[in-house]
Amino acid sequence: MSRALHCAVLVLSDKGSRGERTDTSGPALRDWLAERGHPNAAVQILPDELEQIAGLLTEWADTGSYDLILTCGGTGVSERDVTPEATRRVIDREIPGIGEQMRRASFAVSPHALISRALAGTRHGTLIINLPGSPRAAVENLEAVWPALPHLIAKLQGDMEDCGTP
Repeated sequence: MSRALHCAVLVLSDKGSRGERTDTSGPALRDWLAERGHPNAAVQILPDELEQIAGLLTEWADTGSYDLILTCGGTGVSERDVTPEATRRVIDREIPGIGEQMRRASFAVSPHALISRALAGTRHGTLIINLPGSPRAAVENLEAVWPALPHLIAKLQGDMEDCGTP
């Protein structure tokens, strides 16, 4: 990608939002993005509350300030894991291949990858991707789909070039 993406990372953690746990996933993703030429990603922590998550995702996407929003956490099957539901409420279109590829790549590392309900989709000109909560898994999942993201975001934001081979 020829220009730096404007990125935001939303960490979903009840304990992290109460200050009972130090978040390491947000900084890991922010550093990973900066190493690839996309510095200054915003990082925020919220509790696992569906309405708060949906509200902030909507606000961030609707301002047009971010090309890419990464959520981190809340993609499992516990009662408090509501990130996919919140994301589904706000996206205009789902992009199933992203979640499929993340699960495929993660399964090579752990059979628990099949438990992930992570999804991705678009809202206006913003791409939203759900990532797992652990720093290592979040980065591994982002790495698994990163090669497709510059093209996807360019198309999402109006690039009219023909879709040929990379």
